[in-house]
Amino acid sequence: MAHWHVCEGTWFVGVDALLNDTAGRVGGSEVLSGRAVDFLRDDLGGWPALHRAQVSVIYPGYPRPRDGESAGAFRYRQMRDAAHVDGLKPVGPNRRRHPQEFHAFILGLPLTDVGPDAAPMVVWEGSHEVIRAGLREVLDNHDPKDWHTVDVTDAYQEARRTVFETCTRVPLPARPGEAYAVHRLALHGVAPWKPGSKGRPDGRMIAYFRPEMADRQDWLISP
Repeated sequence: MAHWHVCEGTWFVGVDALLNDTAGRVGGSEVLSGRAVDFLRDDLGGWPALHRAQVSVIYPGYPRPRDGESAGAFRYRQMRDAAHVDGLKPVGPNRRRHPQEFHAFILGLPLTDVGPDAAPMVVWEGSHEVIRAGLREVLDNHDPKDWHTVDVTDAYQEARRTVFETCTRVPLPARPGEAYAVHRLALHGVAPWKPGSKGRPDGRMIAYFRPEMADRQDWLISP
């Protein structure tokens, strides 16, 4: 799995690295359950079959530049936590953003016990509604089956600027046994690992589930 170590070895991306089944079981474990699962199932549209989880590991010294990353992109990683909305993928030589993945939610499950300043996830409170409004200005003019072909870069960047100006940045440090559920349209990122933060040799490790929605229109319109 060495190819998933990026940012000069300070981030293990680990997409689909966890050998779980569609119920979230690993080996002989129980079915994934808890308050976060109940909330997603009962209040946010149901509990779909799960993909193999991403295992995202951050190590002391993060962030360092990623291969091929411009100086501006690295500054954004340092100063803005590489804040993004999942599923809006860069396409083509100009890396214009298109909706390519339509997740139902983001569920983070911490796997190691580290300090609160050891590169926690951060989310901008209420940003999902700002992002939703910005994307609808573009996507409402297209059939949902064609959304993956639509360039939303300008609308996304303008909405992101509004989020930075109007929404509160909230770090989400968490420990094993806890979980956090993040709205699929929320702007979020990873904070730098502050010097002196409590860590461990295996880093700040989190398993992320981001199952895709069956209906693209629900991705943009539903709660």
